Amino acid sequence: MAGKAINVGEQEFDSAVLQAGKPALVDFWAVWCGPCRIVGPIVEELAEEYDGRAVVAKVNVDENRELAMRYGIQAIPTLLFFKDGEVVDRIVGAADRRAIAAKLDALLG
Repeated sequence: MAGKAINVGEQEFDSAVLQAGKPALVDFWAVWCGPCRIVGPIVEELAEEYDGRAVVAKVNVDENRELAMRYGIQAIPTLLFFKDGEVVDRIVGAADRRAIAAKLDALLG
């Protein structure tokens, strides 16, 4: 479904995010995380707004511990911003829509 954040796990992360050929925002979250419930709807809105221009993905850290370790996720929510397959920025903790969108806009240049 266009405009929805995609749920990715270890098997599809590289192809869906790193090799997507466009900037990406990845939300590392968990069901039990209160601040994640604040950020989640914002991430979904941004997925719709940036559809076709950026990848917006979600990684459940409870189901994808290897990915969380690979990217040094120590607190959630953590939002990682990727460009050309590399992490170029991050936000740890709840952030407002404007702050997240500003970082995405910077990636799109």
